[in-house]
Amino acid sequence: MLTATSITKNDRTEFMTHALKAALLIGALALSACTNADRFDNPDAVNLNDQAGIGQTGLGAAGNPDSPEYFNQTIGDRVLFAVDQSTLSPQAQSVLAGQAQWLMTNSDYLAVIEGHADEQGTREYNLALGARRANAVRDYLVSQGVAANRIRTVSYGKERPLAVCSDESCYSQNRRAVTVISIGVTS
Repeated sequence: MLTATSITKNDRTEFMTHALKAALLIGALALSACTNADRFDNPDAVNLNDQAGIGQTGLGAAGNPDSPEYFNQTIGDRVLFAVDQSTLSPQAQSVLAGQAQWLMTNSDYLAVIEGHADEQGTREYNLALGARRANAVRDYLVSQGVAANRIRTVSYGKERPLAVCSDESCYSQNRRAVTVISIGVTS
């Protein structure tokens, strides 16, 4: 029987070497299992490691006018608001007119309008302000012809800031409504 005093420093070093090799081997095996998209013989599998795939040349490319990336980057997925306001500026209306046109052209997509506020004020006040902002965007999109059953609103108030600091440069970025699109079925 081995006792704590009978284990030598050499035995501990050898054990640690074997344990490290075993851990590295297990890690390598786990990582290699994640790289083969068709490992289960599924012809519909998506290879997320394909660098020339959807993200650059396929349906998701920012150059494809029907893609969510195009919507986010070219049309614009957000509008900004003034302090304690939920009225749409002319610039916001211009962005939303583009969003409405895109949504009408791409009828397979649904939209969730997220209302946000800066960190000033109470949680309750900012949730209500975020809701007013989201509803203002929703109402504008509907007035432009987007079906109301394709749009949902949610308010995050000050809970999800885009920029975190306590000055106007951050506050102005957080006073926003963001249109998040996804493929879906209307009910």
